Amino acid sequence: MSAFVTSDLHLGHNKSLTFLKPDGSLLRPFMNLADMHNVLISRWNKIISPKDRVYILGDVAIARNSLCLLNEFNGSKVLIKGNHDIFKLKDYLPYFDDIRGAFFRDGLIFTHIPVHSNSFEGRYIGNVHGHLHCHSVRLDNGEKDRRYFNSCVEQHDFTPVALEEIKAYFAGNERTAHV
Repeated sequence: MSAFVTSDLHLGHNKSLTFLKPDGSLLRPFMNLADMHNVLISRWNKIISPKDRVYILGDVAIARNSLCLLNEFNGSKVLIKGNHDIFKLKDYLPYFDDIRGAFFRDGLIFTHIPVHSNSFEGRYIGNVHGHLHCHSVRLDNGEKDRRYFNSCVEQHDFTPVALEEIKAYFAGNERTAHV
């Protein structure tokens, strides 16, 4: 069994097909929702086996009736609730093995919205998050802050990321955490 992470699937969110990146290109280059759903499911199932576990860091479905699409995604799923995960717990339970507000593993803190670095520095290696879509947490000088890993589908070709890849990303940060 392998572990993977993703976020911000936004299943059933027609308006997400109109959102733009800062350069003016489409954030989600799909013709329609069916196209987006097919790509998400296909790319997910290409790398996720039924025995794998996937941590979805929020905003899984905007339309309640789209939750049923999760039956087509391989693997067991854990939801870290996001700002758009607003339905009753009973609506999510058929599709998830666990539902949490945050998750801690391998010296990392997993959340939907990035947490302020003062909240984890010295305790965790870094923060794996969603919410920002095509953006990244930046330092005051404009450089990408390597204490953060954005798991949004738009950052990873609409495909979940292996936890091992995320751990490798943070490998240089280990000396600063006291977990």
